Amino acid sequence: MSLAPSSGAKLYYEETGSGHPIIFVHEFGGDYRSWETQVRWFSRRYRCITFNARGYPPSDVPQADDQYGQNHAADDIVAVLRHLDIGRAHVVGLSMGAFAVLHFGMRHPRMASALVLAGCGSGAPRSDRESFARESETRAQQFISAGPAAVAQEMGHLPTRITLKRKDPRGWQDHVRQIGEHDAKGSAMTLVNYQAKRPSLYDLADAIKRVDIPTLVAVGDDDTPCLEASFWLKRTLPKAGLWVCPNTGHCMNLEEPAAFNAAVESFLIAAEAGRWPPR
Repeated sequence: MSLAPSSGAKLYYEETGSGHPIIFVHEFGGDYRSWETQVRWFSRRYRCITFNARGYPPSDVPQADDQYGQNHAADDIVAVLRHLDIGRAHVVGLSMGAFAVLHFGMRHPRMASALVLAGCGSGAPRSDRESFARESETRAQQFISAGPAAVAQEMGHLPTRITLKRKDPRGWQDHVRQIGEHDAKGSAMTLVNYQAKRPSLYDLADAIKRVDIPTLVAVGDDDTPCLEASFWLKRTLPKAGLWVCPNTGHCMNLEEPAAFNAAVESFLIAAEAGRWPPR
């Protein structure tokens, strides 16, 4: 089993292909398996790395609250890259993973050749912070009391995820099954100590304005909680472009894999050629 040491946890990872590295960072409801259609496509040209966040077996599940959080999430990306002796990579994240990628870009800008922030923004508006934190804590309790399989069914029917079921019922079943296989304690600890406590994007405006890295901000137009934040990121990041995928919810890489791959590939080609201009 391939494990990368990080602060307080060992992280499971897989790699496929050769070329310039791309590391994919999964969302709360996903894991390394969520990126399968991206790995199958991008490994034709790139060295693709996927890994499980702390709290997601076969990565370690730390038992202490202070072993989870936004800084850990960003630094875990660094830990995997350094373990693989990679100095610079394209970094692609979805949702919780996109927050980690953004913080990675702020904390370790020299290690990022390009950033993709997909579905980034749930709970970001200041007016949503308290309700988002309460919902995260409630869902954490449900993971412990009802178990991941029950929570998976509820999450799979959320308005931002049901769009996957309408388009790809089998893909949706796989998605829900994989959520149901997650570790209850790890998921609960992630919700309470990372999701509920992460800062609002808007409180980080000054730092975000200094992220001088080619960035693609991607969002589905049915991913209502992320729309406002995605437009704000486009306006705030100095080298950001915005791609909106129509009739698509939160798990856009699962819902529209061909469109997602094409948009990301086009962006990476432009970034590599120095043809992704600042505003």
